[in-house]
Amino acid sequence: MKPRSLFRTAALATALSLSLTGCLAGENASTSAGTVATDGATQGGTLNIDFATYNPLSLIIKEQGWLEDELADQDITVNWVQSAGSNKANEALRAGAIDVGSTAGSAALLARSNGSPIKAIDIYSQPEWAALVALPGSGIESVEDLRGKSIAATKGTDPYFFLLQALESAGVDLSEVEVQNLQHADGRAALASGAVDAWSGLDPIMASAEQDGAELFFRNIDFNTYGFLNATEAFLAEKPDVAQTVVNAYEKAREWAKANPEETAAILADVAGIDPAIASAVIIDRTNLDVDPAPGDAQRAVLEKIGPVFVETGDVAEQSQIDDALDTLFDDSLVKSADPAAIAASS
Repeated sequence: MKPRSLFRTAALATALSLSLTGCLAGENASTSAGTVATDGATQGGTLNIDFATYNPLSLIIKEQGWLEDELADQDITVNWVQSAGSNKANEALRAGAIDVGSTAGSAALLARSNGSPIKAIDIYSQPEWAALVALPGSGIESVEDLRGKSIAATKGTDPYFFLLQALESAGVDLSEVEVQNLQHADGRAALASGAVDAWSGLDPIMASAEQDGAELFFRNIDFNTYGFLNATEAFLAEKPDVAQTVVNAYEKAREWAKANPEETAAILADVAGIDPAIASAVIIDRTNLDVDPAPGDAQRAVLEKIGPVFVETGDVAEQSQIDDALDTLFDDSLVKSADPAAIAASS
């Protein structure tokens, strides 16, 4: 058995108090997948967690096998599920198909506002991952040029909300454009084929399109929300020790990525199937991993600007739902207890 650090002792104590309420001393408390032993450690079952090309820390953790190594003693299987976009991660979280998933902050707020029982437990990056894209010679050089045009965007994701903010900033009403709801990769393909006039893109797919000649005609880093790592409330309540291990792995991955940017780019290039130069541009030029990982005031300030847009577009019925979501979305307790050193280095 690997030695347990103080943070894990505290987490296990929390798990014990949550999971053994009403049980006789000496009994195990059953969960839907696995049990909580008398020492508070989750035993057995599966951790369902996503990985995504827009979340480089997830790729590092998966590639290094840290979660598999750390959870082996607890007989917990790690099941990795790829998320193609924030909307897909939110769908999987709401359905209970994953316990932990990666989204943009805007998508997490939208999901929570509409009743999805999730908490943001870690901020994995501050990216400039969205921009408006057109082909050379299209005649589209500004947001104003989008009037009467068709634009591909994935609803429920940061590029979609980037588009809404861009239109609002230029005084272009949503009714003046045609938005085609396509998944990110399909949006790029639609732009390349001429099926749409513009695309609200997402890295690393956007960087690949840029290398092929597409032009980012509108950029604004302030319209990009942070990268949120979210977990279901059920998972946090039933398996707080496993949730802590996940956040520990994320903070170890952050340290590793900052120390090894080229290696991080190589992992992204391999998983995404893109040129290493494109991956380097995404990681080194357009992704800030050196951020405070505790979800809180910085993220709330960004989301407070986006929330009213949800109401205006009908994505959320009332502003009160936004306000309630902002008051309940963040959980910084696991980050504050995080111990990256508790995750053993790969052999």
